[in-house]
Amino acid sequence: MQINEKNLAAAVEAGIISAEQAERLYQFFQTQNPAQARFDFTHVLYYLGGLLAIGAMSLFMTLGWEAFGGWGIFAIAIIYALLGLKLSQFFDKKGYLIPAGICATFTVALTPLAVYGLQQALGLWTEDSVYRDYHRYIQWQWLYMELATLVVGVIIAWRYRYPFLIMPIAVTLWYLSMDISALISGNHLNFTLKALVSMYFGLLVALLAFWVDVRSRHTLDYAFWLYIFGVLAFWIGLSSQHSDNELAKFMYFCINLLMIAVGVLLVRRIFVILGALGSCFYLGYLAFDVFEDSWLFPFVLTAIGLLVIYGGILWQKNEQALTERARSVLPQALRELLQTRD
Repeated sequence: MQINEKNLAAAVEAGIISAEQAERLYQFFQTQNPAQARFDFTHVLYYLGGLLAIGAMSLFMTLGWEAFGGWGIFAIAIIYALLGLKLSQFFDKKGYLIPAGICATFTVALTPLAVYGLQQALGLWTEDSVYRDYHRYIQWQWLYMELATLVVGVIIAWRYRYPFLIMPIAVTLWYLSMDISALISGNHLNFTLKALVSMYFGLLVALLAFWVDVRSRHTLDYAFWLYIFGVLAFWIGLSSQHSDNELAKFMYFCINLLMIAVGVLLVRRIFVILGALGSCFYLGYLAFDVFEDSWLFPFVLTAIGLLVIYGGILWQKNEQALTERARSVLPQALRELLQTRD
């Protein structure tokens, strides 16, 4: 659990620690993991400014930049990237690790623009699309930009080790999954193929996130963005599958329940949120299609809900013993990961 001033004040009122000790503890906790993001006004300003700068050179790029030509675009991107790295190093020396990570991420986010400019300058870009379409349309021609972004992103993340650097890598992996389906289908997008590629690619990224989570269990949260985009890609691909088989639909429901359980186990909300949505979709299908004229279905569903609540009560009473028994059979690395989540 996270300890805040309110928790420490309660400990003071209970006579466990003194007010002076509470203040010293609070200052100590504030110095722990300075690179970890918090939801406060300072960090909101950091990320708002960073996302505006990143968005300006990616999502919100205008057609006016085409006037610079290939070499002009490439040169500006390189200058901006070097500036981002210099600012990152400057902020790091000053102890401002969040701004340092954002500036390093800005550098990685410039990679597609630099590659696009270089392709234009060398006469290798023969498509009608322009850079601003990179974030809007799916086509296999973006693969070179995506692969270059992954290489640059991994190198800079390995060198600087800021958790936010994983964000452009995760986004690029998501883009890559969609553009690979365009490559396979020859830019004639097949919805079924697209959903399958998204599902399996997302599963691989989620497994990669778990591996990163285990490896970084004693440091910062480097798996957050990989979980977000990996699980999102998997769930969208899974939910986009179409089948008239009732067993397949029930399996979809079971997979979503499993996602909720995994999310609770790993303390990753993205699993729980999407798993809950998928479960609701299935129950809605049962209510509005399968048991449309049944008066019994709402009663049965209510009873199941009450049983789940009762199960929660039983779990709360025996949580410590059941948790210890379940974790005793897990590998040491996974036990340590779950302990850090506690």
